[in-house]
Amino acid sequence: MSTAAPKVGFVSLGCPKATVDSERILTQLRMEGYQIVPTYEDADVVVVNTCGFIDSAKAESLEVIGEALAENGKVIVTGCMGVNEGSIRDVHPSVLAVTGPQQYEQVVNAVHEVVPPSTEHDPFVDLVPPQGIKLTPRHYAYLKISEGCNHSCSFCIIPSMRGKLVSRPVGDVLSEAQRLVKAGVKEILVISQDTSAYGVDLKYKTDFWDGQPVKTRMKELCEALSSMDVWVRLHYVYPYPNVDDVIPLMAAGKLLPYLDIPFQHASPKVLKAMKRPAFEDKTLARIKQWREICPELTIRSTFIVGFPGETEEDFQYLLDWLSEAQLDRVGCFQYSPVEGAPANELADPVPDEIKQERWERFMAHQQAISTARLARKIGSEIEVLVDEVDDEGAVARSAADAPEIDGNVFIADTNLQPGDKIRVRVIDADEYDLWAERI
Repeated sequence: MSTAAPKVGFVSLGCPKATVDSERILTQLRMEGYQIVPTYEDADVVVVNTCGFIDSAKAESLEVIGEALAENGKVIVTGCMGVNEGSIRDVHPSVLAVTGPQQYEQVVNAVHEVVPPSTEHDPFVDLVPPQGIKLTPRHYAYLKISEGCNHSCSFCIIPSMRGKLVSRPVGDVLSEAQRLVKAGVKEILVISQDTSAYGVDLKYKTDFWDGQPVKTRMKELCEALSSMDVWVRLHYVYPYPNVDDVIPLMAAGKLLPYLDIPFQHASPKVLKAMKRPAFEDKTLARIKQWREICPELTIRSTFIVGFPGETEEDFQYLLDWLSEAQLDRVGCFQYSPVEGAPANELADPVPDEIKQERWERFMAHQQAISTARLARKIGSEIEVLVDEVDDEGAVARSAADAPEIDGNVFIADTNLQPGDKIRVRVIDADEYDLWAERI
């Protein structure tokens, strides 16, 4: 009888939260002796972790499932799109199993059904790295602090897919972070659906880490992470009043001076239709106050144009707000209906050609702001983290740049390694990226 380790192919689609889910599943499978292989033809079974947030993501997920079925034939589907099993089986009836997000045990059990784990496996011999298997480069990692969301934004179905807010005990989160740092991670990216709300479901309960009491709350979590001597970056932060508490930590160099706040719009009328929490006209005053405390602060955000009922006046309000806010990094989406979202019932949908035209105007407007803000960095000295090195030099990121979504810092120096942290002088800039020389 063959004792070769069974082989699993894995495709991870969607957001960083899905990446964390994938890493947990992979870690479990690896600990059970499964081999993770990079090609369909080498795999005994393929797992596809889907994204089901918007129609284009669903279409991509279905396409990848079809490709995996064609190339391999044995496919297990998990992730956000798995919440609606029928929509997957209607297109691909031959998938072996369908599970929703965070259903780690069900995914692993489904793999066991198709290809049982090797009885030869000994977890004490077949060592897995203590930080688990990572899908990100070795030098940075996502740290998921909670699942779900308590909001009911009219365009979003995340609460129905991922449930209400469930915060992880702060001791667990910090122990995971410590393992990552010991494994060589230089940057921790804190993620959840709503990072500012961390611990509210647990009434900010006190937990223990390293023999010390720590409250399950964003500020205390950040203070503890800041003691680990790595970059700590906050994502998906709603601007509740408690955000003010972490700005002094950024000013003191304990956290990266970076906030990822999904504002989505600026017009009070549109925000009300979106049912966005914690947004009112004091936001501009708070941004100004944050920058007074921490002048280095980078603010990234995302916006939706063409939301049902958005008038030209609402859109112009948004452009004027952007001019005032001077955000550093901005993404923009054209509104598209999501199955099951209350916004689908709203009156006055915006025609596609107007959505496209507003999107183009938005991007040009923000591009001018981003270009001017980056140009101000020419001549300054900054710390960067190297992501990759090729024949032409190094591609790095500064404190202002999250991986995959923000800009890069290009350095014409091949004598560097991924994970190196170095100081550079900025010599050029465009609308998204910087060019620098090593000091």
